[in-house]
Amino acid sequence: MTTLNGWFEKGIPAEEFVSSMKVHKESLQSIHERFAISAKDQDLFDEWKVKDLRAIVITEDWCGDAMMNIPILLNIAEAANIETRMVLRDENLELMDQYLTNGTARSIPIFIFIDKHGEERAVWGPRAPKVQDYVMELRSVLPAKDDERFEAEQKEVFKKITKAFSEDRNLWDEVYGSIKETLRKID
Repeated sequence: MTTLNGWFEKGIPAEEFVSSMKVHKESLQSIHERFAISAKDQDLFDEWKVKDLRAIVITEDWCGDAMMNIPILLNIAEAANIETRMVLRDENLELMDQYLTNGTARSIPIFIFIDKHGEERAVWGPRAPKVQDYVMELRSVLPAKDDERFEAEQKEVFKKITKAFSEDRNLWDEVYGSIKETLRKID
């Protein structure tokens, strides 16, 4: 079993991951450029700099949640000097299966914050709670999976979600607040 330090070392540097993306690259980069962290949070970021945190991100480039969440994390990481590495979920199920959502789902992205000794300090993901509520509300109108309309209507819901994730600054703020809340709990 690989240690978290080992997974971090195996991970792809964030810039390299973004430049290699085949799906959602432009949207991720656009969110990264348009999202701004709050200057009033600089004291928090300075606290986190002292903690010498690093982040392992379990992700895939096709994931809409990753498209929105990763650029927000990268803005935080830049401000707080948190080196970030990406580990591809589908090639690293040994790690993914240690961070299942609700004990069963391989949902991504998952952000694992570790200290300089490789000890897990916090875990975040795959969604901020209010973003989860938003997605569940949109999905609540879908017909049953065995209904012939399910596939077409699910595609429409996914389009709405992807558009909102790409454009809705309120959702970005929810992610930002949720990640900050997770990091605040680190002593």
